[in-house]
Amino acid sequence: MFTGLVESVGQVTSVEEQPPGRKLVISAPNFRFSDPDRDVKLGDSIAINGCCLTIVDIDGNDLAFEAGEETLSRTNLGELKTGSRVNLERSLAVGDRMGGHYVTGHVDCIGQLIERVDDPPWANLKFSVPPAYAQQIVGKGSIAIDGISLTVVDAGKDFFTVALIPHTLEVTTLGGRKVGDRINLETDLLAKYVQRTLQFGNTTSSNTDASQDSQPPWNQNS
Repeated sequence: MFTGLVESVGQVTSVEEQPPGRKLVISAPNFRFSDPDRDVKLGDSIAINGCCLTIVDIDGNDLAFEAGEETLSRTNLGELKTGSRVNLERSLAVGDRMGGHYVTGHVDCIGQLIERVDDPPWANLKFSVPPAYAQQIVGKGSIAIDGISLTVVDAGKDFFTVALIPHTLEVTTLGGRKVGDRINLETDLLAKYVQRTLQFGNTTSSNTDASQDSQPPWNQNS
């Protein structure tokens, strides 16, 4: 589990083909600490552009991850190359302060930056989103864009907008995003459950009523 508060921007140092997947090596100097209780370890989960991957090797400041075929096809990690910058966040520890919102690290879909209006030092960005996932996005709700927890300004049938403060533009990859760039999206977990309940609530209720009606008299309430 993550919060969507990016801790560091790392840089891809190598991409190694391991069909059907790939091995990604990312330089993350801000994740190496002299205190062993804070230092990253083999097997730790790291959100890379909002996609949860496991550390499989550590060499100095370089952290290695293995991304499978499904991950590469459903996220923008398949587009990474040597020199690419990525947002990084370590998984949430018990007792940590909770900022942002609950982010699972399971990318729902890929969106695209379709409009950018810079109003220095701020910026307003508009993203396309598949209609099926747009139903899970509401104005003033939460959205994770490349692993960054942001508040939605406006939401339509196939798009949404966000307003970025100078700090976000400076410490995440969104500051360098251009129109046409593809980004990882994870909708709010609560929205998924609400949509599921609305879709199947009536069916479940009907089935429950039918089940009660079919019970023998001695099992029914008088």
